[in-house]
Amino acid sequence: MEKIDKTIEISFRGKDKKSFPMYTSLLEISKNYQKHFNYPIMVAKVDNEIYELDKTIDKDCNIDFFDRSSAIGNNVYSKSVQFLLIVAVRKVLGSGAKVIIQHSIDKGIYCEIEGISLDQPKLNMIEETMQHMVKRDYIITKLKVDRLDAIKYFKKENMLDKMKVLKYTSNTLINLHRLDDVYDYFFSELAYSTKDLDSFKLTYIKDNGFVLLYPNIYNPDLILDYQHREKVFNEFSKYTKWGKTIGINNASDLNEFVSQGKYTDIIRLSEVYYESQLSRIADKIYDNKDNIKIILLAGPSSSGKTTTSKKLEVYLQAKGYKTHTISVDDYFLEKEETPLDEYGEKDFESIRAIDISLFNDHMTKLLNGEKVLLPQYNFITGKKEYKKRWLEIKEGDIIIIEGLHALNDELTLSIDRNLKYKIYISPLTQLNIDDHNRIHTSDTRRLRRIIRDNRSRGYNASDTLKMWPRIRRGEEKYIYPYQEDIDAVINSSLIYEIGVLKVYAEPLLYSVPEDDESYEEAIRLINLLRNFLPIPSDDISKDSVLREFIGGSSFKE
Repeated sequence: MEKIDKTIEISFRGKDKKSFPMYTSLLEISKNYQKHFNYPIMVAKVDNEIYELDKTIDKDCNIDFFDRSSAIGNNVYSKSVQFLLIVAVRKVLGSGAKVIIQHSIDKGIYCEIEGISLDQPKLNMIEETMQHMVKRDYIITKLKVDRLDAIKYFKKENMLDKMKVLKYTSNTLINLHRLDDVYDYFFSELAYSTKDLDSFKLTYIKDNGFVLLYPNIYNPDLILDYQHREKVFNEFSKYTKWGKTIGINNASDLNEFVSQGKYTDIIRLSEVYYESQLSRIADKIYDNKDNIKIILLAGPSSSGKTTTSKKLEVYLQAKGYKTHTISVDDYFLEKEETPLDEYGEKDFESIRAIDISLFNDHMTKLLNGEKVLLPQYNFITGKKEYKKRWLEIKEGDIIIIEGLHALNDELTLSIDRNLKYKIYISPLTQLNIDDHNRIHTSDTRRLRRIIRDNRSRGYNASDTLKMWPRIRRGEEKYIYPYQEDIDAVINSSLIYEIGVLKVYAEPLLYSVPEDDESYEEAIRLINLLRNFLPIPSDDISKDSVLREFIGGSSFKE
């Protein structure tokens, strides 16, 4: 009897159906659709689940692909280049050199080498080795192995961070990746081949530290030059050093404290670290009290700006100041005057949506000792209202301005720089899963936002996840470019917080249905949270910045 070859039908983005032999790999299928992409395809989505390109398909399905210009594809590109870096370091510096993937900074990722000294010439050799491996077209292979065998391997290789994190993994089998002769454990899909990792750059900073640069979703065509933000960099370094001091570098370290019932100690230590920043800033402002009249506070979404500004008020009041908080949101233009974005929608995040002229006029008059009638913006009618809210600044008074554009000098153009004190706030997460799997700073903020949106606005996790790309675009345009000219950084990250956020966020993320466009992102966050033991919120103080998100804050929202 003649053998009949079975075929499957593939739909690309719900249309463009093609037939392929059963068990055709995603790599082979992707070659039929590469023409739709400007960059090499990194990964595929099959019926709303993400897979690497080595997966074979055995049934009819709907497929989409992602290159580095998309959030999903860029994350895979980033992780794959990091693996390429790890292997190249071993080739150039030997197995005694340990790569630590620390955190994002500017448009790249800050890394350090332990175990051997590093300088620019050595870094150049590492980059050349990476480029050589790209040209050689090494295949990145995924293997499914027994968890206990993986633990033995990582112990033998002295990769104790991975050995410890696998201790808290319940899966019997785990996925390892192999590049050349190096095996590693990543919490992400990786590219199929090194030939698709053709764009990266290494820039030496200092003290065995360097930045890995690569194209991002906002600039997929090129690598932007690294811009060193000294104050933000120093706060990251200080927080990382503090983590080492208390014995918490990675998720497994925190899990050990939790499993031993010692998490309350970590909660107290974290709150003291956060409070000490506010105390130092209040001291600096007071020491320059003859000049500083306005405090400007800004940071990306879910950084804890509301709680931080209120707590800073308390510290300043303890020094004798009378504080007055003014919200930039009260100076929105009338709704019909709001500018439109590139999609023809009202762009409330643009500085052009602010009545800059009125804001500057009011601030100038206040600093000159004049009495000013402040507006209050009615978001329902889209108009400013004046309800006898008069303000007059006297000796010993100070103004706190909190808003998206607070660090942009255009907002306070009429005010001398020496009268202003600029504060950038963000949760600069130093805690990672292990030495090669970092936690994105934006993921901490995303989890905070999901919880707060659900609690205070009734949004589900999918609603927030769908909004997030627009929020991130606004941050890239209106916040990050103004980190250079600042006076202080407040790190609102709490080293224990992901264990607490897990309790609140996990049920919300599990509610995202499989056919939802945010499903794969919800699964990615669930997989991140799986690396942490839950921490109850009972011992978190009512004035903690975390209460702004999980609820129970003693400050009025």
